[in-house]
Amino acid sequence: MSMYMLWRRMSQDPDVAEHQLSPGVVWRVLRFAKPYRVLISVFVVLVILMSALSVAPPLLFRQIIDNGILQGDRRVVIILSVTVAALALLQAVLNVVQRWFSATIGEGLIFDLRTQVFDHVVEMPVAFFTRTQTGKLVSRLNSDVIGAQQAFTSTLSTVLSNLIGLILVLAAMIVLSWQLTLAALILLPIFLIPAKIVGRKLADLTRRQMQLNGDMSATMTERFSVSGALLVKLFGRVVEEHDRFAERAGAVRDVSVKIAMNGRFFITSLGLVAALATALVYGVGGSLAIDGVLTIGTLTALAGLLTQLYGPLTQLTNLRIDVMNALVSFDRVFEVLDLVSMIRDA
Repeated sequence: MSMYMLWRRMSQDPDVAEHQLSPGVVWRVLRFAKPYRVLISVFVVLVILMSALSVAPPLLFRQIIDNGILQGDRRVVIILSVTVAALALLQAVLNVVQRWFSATIGEGLIFDLRTQVFDHVVEMPVAFFTRTQTGKLVSRLNSDVIGAQQAFTSTLSTVLSNLIGLILVLAAMIVLSWQLTLAALILLPIFLIPAKIVGRKLADLTRRQMQLNGDMSATMTERFSVSGALLVKLFGRVVEEHDRFAERAGAVRDVSVKIAMNGRFFITSLGLVAALATALVYGVGGSLAIDGVLTIGTLTALAGLLTQLYGPLTQLTNLRIDVMNALVSFDRVFEVLDLVSMIRDA
């Protein structure tokens, strides 16, 4: 699941980072989130706490092996094993609580945005609806609103958890063995190569897919309305309508296949590099353990921490795009809210 989420984030449009936001949009977003400031604060604390707890198990496994199993101390093994289980239970509880806060904040923001946009659009004169495409207007109420609420849920949690986790993992690995930590970081460029190459291609394909889906949805919305259906029946060009819709649906099919194959190549490449890094740690670390430089528990802990190193590093390289995606979604919603009605009721 983490690999899939990483792929989805790398497939975001990088050109959005160059988008020119409306003046004051950041402060407007913060004012909009003001009613949820207490919930957001608790949510941030939970994210930081869970990031810190994720580093603890590999270090406890090190103690279990070195001070428990190899020393023949059954008491240490039992106590530390119970501690690992307790931490796992605590993480599970915190994960559920964090999800409640995330859902409450996110759905609350969606409700506020949607009701404000709906109320504002309903007050517009009839002339506004004659020159506005219904499908695009509905998209503002759906996709853009959802993209805006992600600023305070997925984007915020991703940035904090990756940043805190990365700092703690690197600190723990350096303390355990700076040599193996340096070796793992040397492999980072190899890890980022498929991420950048395939990520850029995925972003282009995803943008194309969104455009094609929008065209297909607009066609369905227009043809399935009463006026659209009457127009099709009046001119009797059902075959032409079929061909036009089939062409757009076929384009969506083709681009979806390309996205699936590029995504599979992306995930496979990252998995391969991670496996090579693990092999390097066990190879070099195993030799150091034989020479007495490292203990077996330290080697095991390093291998466990390694799995938590590359993901945050790669995701943080996409930080600017994540933030801009959320802000652009807010900006697009604010564009609708800022529309001035040509006719005002007395």
